[in-house]
Amino acid sequence: MDTKQFISSINQLVEEKGLPKDKVIETIEMAIAAAYKKDYGEKRQIVRAKLDPSTGAVEMSQIKIVVDENMLRTPGEEDEEAEAQAEESAVAKAMADKPSADGEEKPRKFVFNQERHIMLDEARALKPDVELEEEMSFPMPAHTDFGRIAAQTAKQVIIQRLREAEREMVLEEFKSKEGEIFTAQVQRYEWKNVIFDLGRTTGIMYYEDQIPGERYRIGERMKVYIVRVDVTNRGPLVVVSRAHPTLIKKLFELEVPEITAGTVEIKAVSREAGSRSKIAVTTTQEGVDPIGSCVGQKGTRVGAVISEINGEKIDIIEWSADAAKFIANAISPAKALGVEVSEETRESRVMVAPDQLSLAIGKGGQNVRLAAHLTGWKIDVKPLETASAPEKAEEEKAGEDADAGI
Repeated sequence: MDTKQFISSINQLVEEKGLPKDKVIETIEMAIAAAYKKDYGEKRQIVRAKLDPSTGAVEMSQIKIVVDENMLRTPGEEDEEAEAQAEESAVAKAMADKPSADGEEKPRKFVFNQERHIMLDEARALKPDVELEEEMSFPMPAHTDFGRIAAQTAKQVIIQRLREAEREMVLEEFKSKEGEIFTAQVQRYEWKNVIFDLGRTTGIMYYEDQIPGERYRIGERMKVYIVRVDVTNRGPLVVVSRAHPTLIKKLFELEVPEITAGTVEIKAVSREAGSRSKIAVTTTQEGVDPIGSCVGQKGTRVGAVISEINGEKIDIIEWSADAAKFIANAISPAKALGVEVSEETRESRVMVAPDQLSLAIGKGGQNVRLAAHLTGWKIDVKPLETASAPEKAEEEKAGEDADAGI
């Protein structure tokens, strides 16, 4: 292969894989070094290759570590250490590698090998300012003809290193997107889990992260929330969700410019995916209606969010630093006639009209449950008649006494 074709192949690989050019060059250098060592090197040698991407020329070198007498183990020490390592547990060995109590690390010990090490006095004869444990490079004769096994070794190194580089890039890319939403395409099902195509990798949505009753059709594109990125033996695993409460917040951020500008802020979100959500909003600028901003003209903004989550109902309420007022707003659409709060226990009692009781509680207690999650307070809803029963009884008794002439 000529130089021009070689450089073109590297550039093509960089473009196809989306990898940094220096990573690809490094991978090729490691492959060449592995192939060289297989055919022309010694077992204990450290062989490195330096590739010039502009000319395609390769320089081979042998690396040796500078050591002195104090860093070497005697044969007796080597045997004793081998026995000790055989008896120690993994935990004990890990503890032995830690710095000592006085903060000083134990000096590294080497079994001298002329292929890997060079003594300090010999090294300083070649390079006067060399330091202990420094690496010294020695040129090796160039070879371009490698055997079949060496070529296969180089190929395996390239495949493995490129795969690792791709995994690192995917991990770095999606780790930075944790807590964000991403437009993904439904790829396939794995049991009850849904696999999404995220472009450079795939994401998994577990059953509990799915909206109840929502159907996912192969090829359909939808927005998902990136919950986290797990590191596994098979590479990064991106976990996504459609049921996460923060998905609602992020969808409103896309639809409401005032949120992006910072004049409207979403303070809290409470959600029962597939059924109903509540969001608490406030404004940082006088004269701005936070609820109206989120609803939009003729409900276009909230409608776009509802459409994205398949018709899930959304209550938008105004946040307040006053706990009683915030709780009264949170039980919307019911109207609170009075709120009593206990700061010590974070419990509250909300009084409503008798005909508003079922509306305040909601079907299966959903409305008051969402309001409690939204505010962070325990909420007990009572009809006004029940709350004022002692006063009403006294009034009725007074009326009876008056009728009897008392």
